[in-house]
Amino acid sequence: MKLLAAAAMALSFAGCSSQGESAQAPKVGVVQFAEHPALDNAYKGFVEGLKENGYDVEDGTVEIDYKNAQGDQSNNTTIAQTFVNDNDDLIYAIATPAAQATANATKDIPIVISAVTDPKTSGLVKENEKPETNVTGTSDLTPVDAQLDLLKQLVPDAKKIAIMYCNAEDNSKFQADLAEAKAKELGLDVEISTVTDSNQIQQVAESLIGKVDAVYVPTDNLLAEGMATLAQVMSENSIPLIVGEEGMVENGGLATYGIDYFELGKLAGKQAAEILKGEKQPEDMAIEYLPSEKCTLSINKTTADKIGIEIPEDLEGDATLVE
Repeated sequence: MKLLAAAAMALSFAGCSSQGESAQAPKVGVVQFAEHPALDNAYKGFVEGLKENGYDVEDGTVEIDYKNAQGDQSNNTTIAQTFVNDNDDLIYAIATPAAQATANATKDIPIVISAVTDPKTSGLVKENEKPETNVTGTSDLTPVDAQLDLLKQLVPDAKKIAIMYCNAEDNSKFQADLAEAKAKELGLDVEISTVTDSNQIQQVAESLIGKVDAVYVPTDNLLAEGMATLAQVMSENSIPLIVGEEGMVENGGLATYGIDYFELGKLAGKQAAEILKGEKQPEDMAIEYLPSEKCTLSINKTTADKIGIEIPEDLEGDATLVE
């Protein structure tokens, strides 16, 4: 009897050991399309959002495999397939090209996206309110109307503007259409200027000299990466450059009224935690947006001084000033 009892106890301990070993931390693959401040912050915020909801990399409650595609679509595809082959528990895709590559790679692994302007237009979900796919996440749809109003406030005599974006990015085209409609409401003539790769940025920017009174750039990944080049051309020719997000202002753009990508990432991290806990499924989770109070006015004071723009007192009092 003692031998039988000892054997039973040994089996019991063995079972507990096996269960403990199998309780591994969930693995999250992260693919970021390119390296620039907005997308970097969307990643940092995601990590913080996971931490605030019970998944901390430092204490081992989650494992993150972070990879940056460096703006190369083929890299997006390769990275996404790697995460699928590794059978990750969830994939976080930052920016539209990364999200599209990931969604094409798997229909089974939950995908949380961020920095995607309109997931439905990008073919990632059936409806933003109810995805009905393995994809959910957060949209970085910026307050385009407010940004064009800002342009008019800073450049009240403007008659014609250029809207510049990368024609290979669906999210940029979506915002450009909104901006064009708003500009026409404001009585502005519009010239659409597009680029396909970074080598065209300076040439296209220089082609606008003497033709427009200001330039508007939405949250475009290619132009965010090349903002230093674009801002230099605009500043040297005293052309105000209104942009889609704060990182672009920090890199030489004149001003924006935009969202906080760190907060956007935190919101995506909260969604990911709910999925990892089994509380929700992506197909039932609406795409989420930052509330208006999370939007911030940013003005580059150095750029404004260089091109001779006087910032109205009411705007300067409300703005985050970048030197």
